[in-house]
Parts: sequence; C-alpha cells; structure tokens
Amino acid sequence: MQIIDSIQAMKSLVREVRSKGQTIGFVPTMGYLHQGHLTLMRTAKEKCNFVVASIFVNPLQFGVGEDFEEYPRDLGRDSKLAEEAGVDVIFAPTVKEMYPKGYSTFVEEERITDKLCGESRPGHFKGVTTVVTKLFNIVQPDLAFFGQKDAQQSLVLKKMVKDLNMNLEIQVLPTVREEDGLAMSSRNSYLNSSERQSALLLSKSLNMAQNLIEAGERRVAEIKKAIHKLITQDTLARIDYVEILSLPDLEEVEFLEGSSLIAMAVFIGNTRLIDNLVVEV
Repeated sequence: MQIIDSIQAMKSLVREVRSKGQTIGFVPTMGYLHQGHLTLMRTAKEKCNFVVASIFVNPLQFGVGEDFEEYPRDLGRDSKLAEEAGVDVIFAPTVKEMYPKGYSTFVEEERITDKLCGESRPGHFKGVTTVVTKLFNIVQPDLAFFGQKDAQQSLVLKKMVKDLNMNLEIQVLPTVREEDGLAMSSRNSYLNSSERQSALLLSKSLNMAQNLIEAGERRVAEIKKAIHKLITQDTLARIDYVEILSLPDLEEVEFLEGSSLIAMAVFIGNTRLIDNLVVEV
C-alpha cells in the first residue's frame, strides 16, 4: 500500500489505474480510523478494483472554538488498519497542499444545509462540499462510500453530485455500532468512562422512538418530547438538537408519513456526538 501526500502524484496514479481499465472506489476520512471506516473500505474493495482512502483533517469544516487542533491524528496506526482492510493507496495531503496561498474557491449547497448540523455549525457544510469536490476531482472515483451516521452529510453530497453532474455514484452504508449500541466515531476517544456510559443515551433514545412508532405514534412533537425527556435525565448530557424531518428534502413535518429522519446532536460533557434513525411508515 502506498501513502501519497502530493496532489499531482495522486492524479498521476489515477491516470495509470484508469489506463488499465480498473474501477476506483474512494473512502474519504479524517483519519483515526474505526470499524465504521474499515467497513466502508472493505466494501469498496469488494466492489472496485482499486481503493483509495483519504486521510485529511479539513480545517474548512471546523468552526471557531471547535476541535480542529485536538482532533485525533495517527497516520501510522491508520495506514496499518487501512492496508488490512484492502486499501491500495492512502491520500494524505497537508493543509498547504489542499489550500495553497491565495486559495479562494468554494462549493456550497444552499437548500438542505441550513438545518441540523448546518444550523449548529455555520459554514461546516461549505467546508465539507468544498473539500469533497476537490477530493473527487483528484481521485476521480467510480464509487464513493460514506456512512449513515453522517446522514445529513450524505444527503448533501448526493445532491451535490447530482446537481453538478459529477461522474460518480455515492453509496451510503449503515451506521456501524459498538456492541452496546454507541455509534462508532473518532470523537468517542474523547469520552471518559462515565461519559462513555452517558453517550449510550443517543442510541437508547432512538430505540425508544422506534418502539413508540411501532406502537402507532405518529405525532412528531410527542416523539421529540419523549427523546428530550430521556436524554435530559442525565446531567452529563446537553442537547444541541433533536429533529424529525422528511427525507430526502429535510422538511419539517407534524406527523410521520413515508420516509423520515430522526436526527440528534448531543454534547456529552464537552464532546458533541451525533446519531440518527431512518423510519418508514
């Protein structure tokens, strides 16, 4: 497995792979890999001849006071895990390589980025869509793989690919969870033992909501009220948002009908975690 930090070297390798008629699978990450990332990589290897994973902590998607400097980084550890998962090359550029002096071009989706994490983290999705566009242009994948845990991100990127007529397909895989239900996230490493226990409130509240819906509850306000009540019982938990929106357009609804997304962001101590559930009625 190769590790490449140069855009030109990465593009040169892509041309070589393309010349052999091979398909390219791509898994963009910010590193500190967990089983969620590795599942995406293994799936990419099953579906494509050649797999690229990027490891780049993108400063554009972090707001003021967020954890850009603290975000866990360990390229040596990540490269071993990625190689075991079947990755052929890691693209790990520097910030200077991706955003050289004078950089001033950005990509922005304007319809479904003003709610959920987009509302809580202004400018976040502008950073995501900009960096992913650049990565897609560099790697030129046939398939790109993302996890359902970042549900809004996946919806935004699918829309971007469609709106800008990009020549690739995005595939979204189910959220990978720990045995006790916690959605896997690089930020879980921030949690101490008591916070780790409190973090289970996210998946527990989603399971409770699923049970309410299966029992016939369709009133969005009542489902949100029940989720709030469960989470706020824990003094370590502070809700950023709990929303139930229609899919795929993320519109507010009063009653569940068709496909909906239950999405939440909750601070456990100082760590902001997200989780979600897609429901069909």
